[in-house]
Amino acid sequence: MNLLIIGSVAFDSIKTPFESVEGTLGGSATFCSLAASFFTQPGIVAVVGEDFTSGHKKVLTNKNIDLEGLEQAPGKSFAWGGEYSFDLNSRTTLFTNLNVFENFQPKVPENYKKSEYVFLGNIHPLLQKDVLSQTTHTKFVGLDTMNYWIEKALPELKEVLRFVNILIINDSEAREFTHEHNLLKASKKILGIMDLMRQPILIIKRGENGLSMFQGSHIFSLPAYPLEDVADPTGAGDSFAGGFMGYITQTENTNWENLKLACVYGSIMASFSVEKLGTERLQEITQDEITRRFQDFKNLTHFEMNHPAAELLGINCN
Repeated sequence: MNLLIIGSVAFDSIKTPFESVEGTLGGSATFCSLAASFFTQPGIVAVVGEDFTSGHKKVLTNKNIDLEGLEQAPGKSFAWGGEYSFDLNSRTTLFTNLNVFENFQPKVPENYKKSEYVFLGNIHPLLQKDVLSQTTHTKFVGLDTMNYWIEKALPELKEVLRFVNILIINDSEAREFTHEHNLLKASKKILGIMDLMRQPILIIKRGENGLSMFQGSHIFSLPAYPLEDVADPTGAGDSFAGGFMGYITQTENTNWENLKLACVYGSIMASFSVEKLGTERLQEITQDEITRRFQDFKNLTHFEMNHPAAELLGINCN
């Protein structure tokens, strides 16, 4: 088991103007681990209820996801329901039933404690820190959070950020965290909170506008993969995190150029995730499809400076 992922395994009920589904397999750890499984073997630390069947487990084990850290407790699994607007850019939460997740106390199995790569999914910052305290050999730690924890547990969130290498959040969360509208200013504030000795990294997701990554004086921007049809944005951010962390775990390389490639692979996994409801698309994609989409990204973002243009701008192409 190479990548430890902490988060939720849940049942989602999703309504869009075009289709809907009830009780489909979801949750941050589910999306993240499915995406990561194409690059490495992830292990989940999460809790489910008695309604989580052997069939649900098979969805994960079919992708070589280790479930030793998946606790099954009396009661029902975490359940969430949401309805999306016509443009799929905004959604209304219809219900959130924490169920067994309400009293979840993560227990990291002995086999997971030496994990060198860890991703702390969107749960209370105190639980994220508790998971880290149970590990012994971490090299690279990623963290996700949300507006709720920024509003309700900001001191605890700032504390756990001192122990992570990368924070992955969206643009509205970055603005709320820092009270800065400008994302460049927001990035500097957030990186200043993190331990600068770790050369921290911040990724700000911007939905259909792609992402920006910051580390020190370095900035990298990547567009979103162009799709004609989007079925369901649920789990796109978790799928991005899984692709990103899975690639980093596979390559064991966190230099700036490799971080850029990790962003590409994360974006590829997110683009697949939104093509069908829930985790359905992540369950069926192939390695060839990932390779083709990587080539598409390369073609989309590549350009060369020809000599006449370089001379006009005073740039040396040699």
